[in-house]
Amino acid sequence: MAHASTTQKTGNLTVQELTALVASHEIDTVIIAFTDMQGRLVGKRASARLFLEELAEHGAECCNYLLAVDVEMNTVDGYAISSWERGYGDMAMIPDLDTLRLTPWLPGTAMVTADLTWLDETPVAPDPRQVLKRQIARLAEKGLQPFVGTELEFIVFDDSYREAWKKKYEGLTPASDYNIDYALMASTRMEPLLRDIRNSMDGAGMYSEGVKGECNLGQQEIAFRYTDALATCDNHSIYKNGAKEIADAHGKSLTFMAKFNEREGNSCHIHLSVVGKGGDPVMADKNGKYGFSKLMEHWIAGQLATLRELTLFFAPNINSYKRYVEGSFAPTAVAWGLDNRTCALRVVGHGRSLRVENRVPGGDVNQYLAVAALIAGGLYGIEHELELEPIFEGNAYASDAPRVPSSLREATELFAGSEVASQAFGEDVVAHYLNNARVEQAAFDAAITDWERVRGFERF
Repeated sequence: MAHASTTQKTGNLTVQELTALVASHEIDTVIIAFTDMQGRLVGKRASARLFLEELAEHGAECCNYLLAVDVEMNTVDGYAISSWERGYGDMAMIPDLDTLRLTPWLPGTAMVTADLTWLDETPVAPDPRQVLKRQIARLAEKGLQPFVGTELEFIVFDDSYREAWKKKYEGLTPASDYNIDYALMASTRMEPLLRDIRNSMDGAGMYSEGVKGECNLGQQEIAFRYTDALATCDNHSIYKNGAKEIADAHGKSLTFMAKFNEREGNSCHIHLSVVGKGGDPVMADKNGKYGFSKLMEHWIAGQLATLRELTLFFAPNINSYKRYVEGSFAPTAVAWGLDNRTCALRVVGHGRSLRVENRVPGGDVNQYLAVAALIAGGLYGIEHELELEPIFEGNAYASDAPRVPSSLREATELFAGSEVASQAFGEDVVAHYLNNARVEQAAFDAAITDWERVRGFERF
C-alpha cells in the first residue's frame, strides 16, 4: 500500500466553505458524532448557525454513559468512568474540523467527527478514536505512519428495518436467491441501492473503488480507497451508518453482523502498511527474503505473537466467533502466508504496495480498536525484534498452527492476561473493554435461545 497523494476530495469541507453553504441556506444542520464502544455512530444534530458560532470551537456536551452501555443502550455496572455513584455526568465532543464533510443522503446536513474529552479538556481514555490515536503516536515516535483499508461485507434484505423488527428478524427475504460472488446479473437488482450508497459516500469525501457480490444470499462488499489510518477509521463509521440510513430510505435493510446465518459470515478484512518519513516504503526490500525488509518481518512476527491475546479488539461480540468455521474463508489458524486466504494473516502486494491483510475481524468490529491492536502487535514485534516464523503454504485449516480463540469468553481471558494490551493501551482502557465483554457474556449466558426451544420444548 503506497503512500497516497493528498488531494481535496468532493464532499470535504472547510469551515469557510461550510459558512458559505449556511449563508446560502444549503446547509442548516451539522451532526457532531463519535463512534461508541460497539462501533456505532452516535452524537447530536445541531443548528448549523450554532455550530459555526460556538460548537466548532468549544464542542458539545453529551452524557458519559454513551461509553458505558450495552448494545441495547442500557446503563450497566462496572465502568470506572460512568456510574450512578458518579452521577452520570457529561463529557465533551470536540470536533476535529479536518473531518468536516457533506452528508448527501441527509438533506441540508453536514457532519463532523469528534474526539471525546472530559470537561477539563483531558482525553477520555476509552474513547475508541483516542485509543487509536495513541497507537498512531507511538508509531510516529519511530518515524512511521500507518495506512489502512477496511473491507466491510454486508447482507441486503428486501424487508425494511421496521418490518424486520416486527418479524424478530426471522423469515427475512434476502436480496438475492443464490451465491452471487462476482456475479453481475443478480447484483444488478440491488444496484439502485448500491449505487446510491457509493455515490453518497463519494459525496461525503470518500473514494469508492467498486462493489462486488459475495457468497451469502444478498451479500455485497463495497470497497473504498485506503488512506491514513485515522481517516479510514473515521470514514468506516460514517459509511457503515450511512449505508443503513440509505437502505432504510430504499425500504430495505442490511446487516453487518459477523454471522447472520449458517452460510458465509460478514468479514471486515483490514489491510495495513506503514511508511517512513516522506512516504518512503519501509516494509519492502528487494534484497530481503520474500521481498520483505527486516521491519516487515518483525511486524508480521509481532502480529502473530499477539493475535490471540488481542482478539477481543478484532472480535468483540458473542456472534463474532461464529464466523471462525473451517473452509469458510474466515480464518481459524494463526499463521501467515503469501496471498493465502486460509491464513489469519495474508501478505499481498509488492514493493510500495506490500501490506498485511488481517482476516480475523468481522463486519461487527470496532475498526478504531482493531487497527489500534494491529499497530500495537506490529510495534511489539519491532521493539522485541521478533523473528518471523516460516511461511505457511497449503491449507492452514488443516494445520496444527495455534487457533484463533473460539469464543468471547476465551478471548476475554486472554485479553485480561495480556501484558501487551496493558502496556500498549493502559490498564484503564483494558479494564473498560473487559467489562464490556463480561457484560455481553453475562447477557448471553442468561438468554434462552430459539435453538434451545426447538430442541427441547417437546423432546426433552
